[in-house]
Amino acid sequence: MTLHERVVSTCRARHLARRTAKNYWNWIKRYIRFHDLEHPSKLGAEHVNAFLTYLATHRDVAASTQDQAKNAIVFLYRDVLDIRLGDFGDIVAAKRPKRLPVVLTQNEILAIFSLMNGVPLIACQLLYGAGLRVDEVVSLRVKDLDTRQRTLHIRRAKGAKDRVSIIPQSTLAELEGQIDVVRTIHRRDLRDGFGEVPLPSALKKKYPNMGLEFGWQFVFPSARRAFNSDLAREVRHHVAPSTIQRSFREAVKQSPVTKHATPHALRHSFATHLLESGCDIRRVQELLGHSNVKTTMTYLHVMNQGPVIESPLDRTLARIGETG
Repeated sequence: MTLHERVVSTCRARHLARRTAKNYWNWIKRYIRFHDLEHPSKLGAEHVNAFLTYLATHRDVAASTQDQAKNAIVFLYRDVLDIRLGDFGDIVAAKRPKRLPVVLTQNEILAIFSLMNGVPLIACQLLYGAGLRVDEVVSLRVKDLDTRQRTLHIRRAKGAKDRVSIIPQSTLAELEGQIDVVRTIHRRDLRDGFGEVPLPSALKKKYPNMGLEFGWQFVFPSARRAFNSDLAREVRHHVAPSTIQRSFREAVKQSPVTKHATPHALRHSFATHLLESGCDIRRVQELLGHSNVKTTMTYLHVMNQGPVIESPLDRTLARIGETG
């Protein structure tokens, strides 16, 4: 078994998301290339230190990027190779700049949404209306939506945590219409001898036919079926996150909004606007799925704290006008 095959197998056994597994392998490849293609089993803690330090001093990566590389390499040695490296030593840490999240005003959001339609619009409405991440919204399944209670369940989100959020009243009709679309697609797929969606590996082993059930279908399915190597047959995946991101990006370009806004800004706006409306910060923390309330407190720095403070320059110029 090659190292790549071992990494993939271990990722599946640990139930890691495909995106996480892909990122891990990319960092492992960069680590190996940095050390002239030497097998990691022949390298030690000092080699890990050299690579992570190089990322900070020569590649000028962000602290979060350096953390990703470190996590991937720790995973490689601990879980794949079963090697205990011990202390890495003094790694030059990448700088952690303090950046405030981009938050859109309600008018800016309305301007952007007016230029969108179809699945990207409904998905972005949930990003803002329920505080979801892009990966979370495209991964929603029919069974995760409770339109009567107006709640949605986010499964295996960041940190492998589940949480519950709200379904905006204004999206109910569109969501129910989207579910009808999914039902039509699913019936057609079943008629043609398909109709299966990928499931978490543990469930697939325990319930082999569950992937054919309507409740497990994705709320935002891909337009085409695709071959799944794990199942060795065609299945229907969810729409690609890039589809939502590209549509939002184009709408921002066409709108009067000048901020550098990505779909993730809608999640930031969700939290900020809730806090501005008086929602308890602990409740916002739960809706966002933050482990630490300090992460949620970031939005206190960008929320509208009340009336605009008068600048001392304005007061000074006003006095000049009065005495002039």
